[in-house]
Amino acid sequence: MSIVKQIQEATVKTLSSTFNEAFSEKDFQINQTKPEFEGDYTIVLFSLVKLLKKSPEEIGNELGNALLKDFPHLFSAFNIIKGFLNLNITNSFWIALLQKNHNDICYGKHAMNGKKVMVEYSSPNTNKPLHLGHLRNNFLGWSVAEILKANGYDVLKSCIVNDRGIHICKSMIAWQLFANGATPLTTQKKGDHFVGDYYVLFNDEYKKQVAALKADGMTEGDAEKNAPIMLQTQQMLHDWEAGKPEVIELWKKMNNWVYEGFDVTYKTIGSNFDKTYYESETYLLGKDIIQEGLDKKVFYRKDDGSVWIDLTAEGLDEKLVLRKDGTSVYMTQDIGLAKQKYDQYKIDQSIYVIGDEQNYHMKVLKLIAQKLGLPYADDIYHLSYGMVELPTGKMKSREGTVVDADDIVAEMIATAQHHTEALGKVKDFTTDELTALYKTIGLGAMKFYLLRVDPKKKMIFNPEESIDFHGFTGPFIQYTYARIKSILRKEPLLKNDATPNNLLPLEKEVLFILEQFPTIIADAAKELNPSVLANYLFLLAKTFNSFYTEHSIANAENMEKKSLRLQLAVMTANVLSNGIQMLGINMPERM
Repeated sequence: MSIVKQIQEATVKTLSSTFNEAFSEKDFQINQTKPEFEGDYTIVLFSLVKLLKKSPEEIGNELGNALLKDFPHLFSAFNIIKGFLNLNITNSFWIALLQKNHNDICYGKHAMNGKKVMVEYSSPNTNKPLHLGHLRNNFLGWSVAEILKANGYDVLKSCIVNDRGIHICKSMIAWQLFANGATPLTTQKKGDHFVGDYYVLFNDEYKKQVAALKADGMTEGDAEKNAPIMLQTQQMLHDWEAGKPEVIELWKKMNNWVYEGFDVTYKTIGSNFDKTYYESETYLLGKDIIQEGLDKKVFYRKDDGSVWIDLTAEGLDEKLVLRKDGTSVYMTQDIGLAKQKYDQYKIDQSIYVIGDEQNYHMKVLKLIAQKLGLPYADDIYHLSYGMVELPTGKMKSREGTVVDADDIVAEMIATAQHHTEALGKVKDFTTDELTALYKTIGLGAMKFYLLRVDPKKKMIFNPEESIDFHGFTGPFIQYTYARIKSILRKEPLLKNDATPNNLLPLEKEVLFILEQFPTIIADAAKELNPSVLANYLFLLAKTFNSFYTEHSIANAENMEKKSLRLQLAVMTANVLSNGIQMLGINMPERM
């Protein structure tokens, strides 16, 4: 039980017995005591004044004295400042916390709760490689899944691959026109990059053809519709939907090239999935649900045969769910896939990690599911996140100016190498050890930088800033961990568990932060926000470094102090390691 929970329960019990009134945790507020005041935790007294008809000072004195009397193992002193009761927690509480948990590698994690959650993320297109935006998506989805696991949820990681449609056919047509039979193997190019090049070539050729038609007197709109390469692409899509064998064969071949490339990238960045859905297998889903909705009068059919839903009463608009030719739209497919997920796994919540440009779509999806009375409707959750840009600005994949994930990963590893070599502390590493270290630091820097920001916020990713060994970065936390491991290699835990009764301020400050770890994990899961955890880990690393700068472990004042500080180092290392792994980051044993 967290210290805040213990204070709440003690306060409720003491208030009730002292003032002969029924109280609950909702009747008062508990905060961490502000740094400028003496104390650890503060009870805000103002909400009790009206009920008890006493001044805050009177209430504080009676409550403070009663807490010290009834819970001497928990409270050692109190003071009152303008309606705030500041409480000091006993040294024995902090020391007991340390002795009980310092070697517990599962400290902070919660028991299984019987709830099943699916987290869907990544959602790539098979006409181009993953890019920087996909990295934020992957890191966010993977981390949220791991945080939920630590909170006792049974988690399924899923991905929907957008492997069909006009954009896929663009790469296919361009390959037929310009490749001369080239393959990733013959060009020694990674499959997703190879196919992505033809997507860019399509756009280049399309622009040329549109310009030529306009020069011949055609309007821009007509030129865009009648460009020969676009007409060929539309015909290919029609042939694909009709199952034309040679088109299907080419589609499978080029998609497989892309999948091979994706697999390399996913392995490099440490992203994985328990279940992968393919749009080519799901795009016909949902039509039966639309028919049920027509029968229930949730949808209506227009004169041209198309099917719609009217959401104007909810402040939205009318939404198409079935075209006049009977083909589905993305909304139809998403309703059908949501049902399939529920039917397959009976999940208690379905979390979609999708950029904020899809906020409207996801709002409509949930609203339609609710109007249809589908059993999973209320459990659809859109984890919306802001776009990520580089200092140079936005990225456009159509023009080929997008920053590919593989390129930014390679840049991060190279930057990690440069910074690490500049410190000059790895001269005794083997070549293999250095290769692994640069990858660990480079990927750790990128993941932490992308996850330390609240998902809802747009952000600029600065590769150079992300790898500062002394800043608010992943490498700073990795360095702190490696530093602790170095200490423990020289000074292993003592067999003598004796610890002193007194705590110095910085020793207590580290313990104060360590105690919060289970609550931080719970808060990060509740908010579906890894930045809560990232900020906490940075604070812990920074505080431990301050402690270690001031207080020696090897040359502690006595054996009891040495034992306490070694336990403090072990527990800090365990919490940093467990927490950072939930962000998808590895820890180096030395650096």
